[in-house]
Amino acid sequence: MLLPQIWQGSAKSRRKATESRQPRERGDTVTGNGQYPPPPQGPGQPQRPPSLPWPPPGYRQPQPQGGGPHPPQQPPPPPPRPPQQHPQRPPQGTPYHQGPPQGGRQYGQQPPYGQPPHRQPPPPPPPPPPPLAPTLRWPHPPPRKKSGMGAVGVIGAVLGSVAALFVLIVVGAAFFKSASRSETSRPIAVPTYEPSERATDDDEPFPERTRTQEPTDEPTTSEPTSRPTERETEDTEQEPRQTVTLNTSLKNNTMYRAGILPRLKCPAGNASIFSHSQLKSLILKTGKCMDRAWKPILEKQGIEFSPPGYAIAARRGRGACGDYPSPGNIVPYYCPQNNTIYASTSAMARGNGNARGYGQIISWHGGIISMMAHEYGHHVQNITGLMNSWWRSTLDTSNRNAKLALSRRLELQATCFGGMWMRSVASSYPVSTSNRSRLFWFYGQVGDHPGYPRDHGKPVNNNRWFRQGWTKSKAYQCNTWMASSSATS
Repeated sequence: MLLPQIWQGSAKSRRKATESRQPRERGDTVTGNGQYPPPPQGPGQPQRPPSLPWPPPGYRQPQPQGGGPHPPQQPPPPPPRPPQQHPQRPPQGTPYHQGPPQGGRQYGQQPPYGQPPHRQPPPPPPPPPPPLAPTLRWPHPPPRKKSGMGAVGVIGAVLGSVAALFVLIVVGAAFFKSASRSETSRPIAVPTYEPSERATDDDEPFPERTRTQEPTDEPTTSEPTSRPTERETEDTEQEPRQTVTLNTSLKNNTMYRAGILPRLKCPAGNASIFSHSQLKSLILKTGKCMDRAWKPILEKQGIEFSPPGYAIAARRGRGACGDYPSPGNIVPYYCPQNNTIYASTSAMARGNGNARGYGQIISWHGGIISMMAHEYGHHVQNITGLMNSWWRSTLDTSNRNAKLALSRRLELQATCFGGMWMRSVASSYPVSTSNRSRLFWFYGQVGDHPGYPRDHGKPVNNNRWFRQGWTKSKAYQCNTWMASSSATS
């Protein structure tokens, strides 16, 4: 048909004429094919194709209404466009299939032909475009929500890590400390005793010992009052002497209230137990430390204190209570007749006959010194009345097994006293963790063995009561007279 061609030609001529009359705005550039660069395409907007064909495919010239054919009419020339607007040439290329862009009109669609675009007020804004199809994907995904912890979170994490590290260090230090103090043998439960203020049912109705103490305060003189009297008198009053009653029984002895031994400095040095002079010097030195430990706590309870004597021989000798050592024996002994401790250094270190010496069981001098502390415990029993009560109970019974049972309780109590003293000098002697374990093991090796009289207690009970004195470290915890028969067997 001729009409579309004429219309198309006239439209091209009009656009060329208009384009030649309008000046380009500042900053506009023309590409090599005479077209303006496409508008910028940012994220979130549909991609605009570079060009679309004009007229669109399938375009048909509108026919006049009324039924009959009408001659083609020449469309009136459009009014000149304002200079600030640029003509929009229809882009060339393939149609865009992602839906209409924002603005209400499909790109490339012209207003109805013959309608002046600028002589009437602009129409109201078109309704918002329908939502895009679910299959439409934006070029850039929406920004993700920040998931960082922030400065506060980082500081909290650092502080939490420091606190956790501190807890681990404390727990590890406590565990290491407990592990370093681990013992080679498992502790044996020993009954815990409390000192009794009233006498219990004691089997031995012995008379109690009384002691008179001199007053310590000076006589007091009455001062005159503020109101003068006719004659001033001085009344000198002297306090009566205090009479201290000591309980010398086995179960409720006064010494059980003595409490704990003071911590003293008593360094032992590096004495060799196989040298008579060095071992004898160490025995006498530690004996004075025992005096300083027991004296204050016994005198505080009204018990008169006196130190024991020592008779230390290189091989053998004769004492007030017999030979030392006795044939086939190595142990030192305490003689209550003259309050003296007798010992042979060679027998204790190397043995005597078939009896092994202490030095053959433990080479550290603490083993022999702890045995001397055991003998010193017999001296404590003697000056507190415990030994006299034991001897009377022994004389009152004719049963040999009962006599041996009393002897075992006396010996195990002295072992407990020895453990108390070793604990009091542990830091200065010194007694290291390993040597303490050796001491506990050593007392598990000494005692009554098959073929010997059962007068000192089994090795397991010797270990039990030495540990009792070491750990409990109080006088009333060594009350073997209230313990069960199995703990003193």
